[in-house]
Amino acid sequence: MTKKVQTKSTEEILWDSANKLRGSVEPSEYKHVVLSLIFLKFANDKFLKRRQELINEHKETFLEIPEFYQADNVFYLPEESRWTYIIENAKQEDITLKIDSALKTIEKTNKSLEGALPDNYFSRLGLDQSKFSALLDTINNIDTLKDEAQDIVGRVYEYFLSKFAIAEGKGKGEFYTPKSIVNLIAEMIEPYKGKIYDPSCGSGGMFVQSLKFIEKHRGNKKDISIYGQELTNTTFKLAKMNLAIRGISANLGNKAADTFGDDQHKELKADYIMANPPFNLKDWRAENELTDDPRWAGYEVPPKSNANYAWILNMISKLSQNGVAGFILANGALSGGGEEYKIRKQIIENDLVEAIVILPQDMFYSTNISVTLWILNRNKNERTVEVNDGIKNYRKREDEVLFMDLRQKGEPFEKKFIQFAEADIEQIASTYHNWQQKDWETTYANEPEYCYSATKEEIRKKDYSLVPSKYIEFVNRDESLDYDAQMQALQSDLKALFAQETELKEQVANVFKSLGYEL
Repeated sequence: MTKKVQTKSTEEILWDSANKLRGSVEPSEYKHVVLSLIFLKFANDKFLKRRQELINEHKETFLEIPEFYQADNVFYLPEESRWTYIIENAKQEDITLKIDSALKTIEKTNKSLEGALPDNYFSRLGLDQSKFSALLDTINNIDTLKDEAQDIVGRVYEYFLSKFAIAEGKGKGEFYTPKSIVNLIAEMIEPYKGKIYDPSCGSGGMFVQSLKFIEKHRGNKKDISIYGQELTNTTFKLAKMNLAIRGISANLGNKAADTFGDDQHKELKADYIMANPPFNLKDWRAENELTDDPRWAGYEVPPKSNANYAWILNMISKLSQNGVAGFILANGALSGGGEEYKIRKQIIENDLVEAIVILPQDMFYSTNISVTLWILNRNKNERTVEVNDGIKNYRKREDEVLFMDLRQKGEPFEKKFIQFAEADIEQIASTYHNWQQKDWETTYANEPEYCYSATKEEIRKKDYSLVPSKYIEFVNRDESLDYDAQMQALQSDLKALFAQETELKEQVANVFKSLGYEL
């Protein structure tokens, strides 16, 4: 019996090689090294292909003119920035300096890459020379253009982003939203045509999957324009490189900047918003800052203790008259009091909330909590979506909100994580779109432990809570517990226990003191 040999994918081979080099370098820094090398190899392959085309067209006099490359969405590479030059010098002691110089030169030569490539990462990290040379050899063996339909370099880049997000783990992997969640958002809000916006775009995954969605449904990528903003400079560079690799043009603002304090898209009205902003961001503004910001017009000012509702109002302010938003927030935003309660009540009364979807635990690499997908829809009338594979007619179900619980969905991924299978995404999106149909009575039905369409009057009776378990019927699971009440009771019990502990410590100390001893 012949033993079947399991061959590794290009992504896995590269990851194994890269991981040997990492050593003591933090994943948060090391990812920029590896992804920059992949970018260099890909840019070089595209450059050489275009160069050969110019030769074949007998245009040798134009070989060193950048515009003859950039017109075809190809980056022009000066000789010292070409992969061939890097490989020729791979064994030299100053190879890391040469790579830093190559990246800087490419950025200067191609304006669309301005601010996209890392600065002096290679020379300052003290990488092991022999292992680094081995990594260069591995990357050199990849033909990034071998099968353009398979998007090899895009697959590698995406794989590495997810692996680095897992490696960085809790509290550090926010730059990457798991692909299956982004796919679900895209399939639900269907970003076919118009402007897409992400106010906390991370490494640009929302944009990449949006365009993949368009390709999948045979739409036209030219019908979409992309706008985003990112706070962290290194992540801002990741996003620009991620999009550049795929030839995606985007307006990410002039720089990395805080969406609240330095909005780079003040006049934008987006047709689609896809976002995964930081969960429960504290102290996002000073006490007296941004209190009269036009983004909160008509609503209470979001509390400075938590930015969840600031993100919501920022996105509402950016929606066009027919705009739809799909975004992720921590479950705490579904209920609670104070200013958040008043804002939530207002957006419900304004009939903006279309769907609330609870996701399973362990989907994110940076946290294991269960989170919520919100869908807001400003369009109160019928919406027609015209695509190459058909025309879809939807209407916003006025005065109703669709609640869905997906905690029993998904499949294991990377041992300790959960992801949605394609069949899960198809079923969830179909449920949502069936509910939206004109003849929804024949296409949608409430289903215990999965979905429920609640009227605005029902939501009023629940005091504007958006917790799905208050509406969805549960047969096999006890969802009757009031989480907030239980947590408040536990908090009260713990305070009493801590006070009791302090008192007992004082009593014991006094006993020892009466005996002439000090604790």
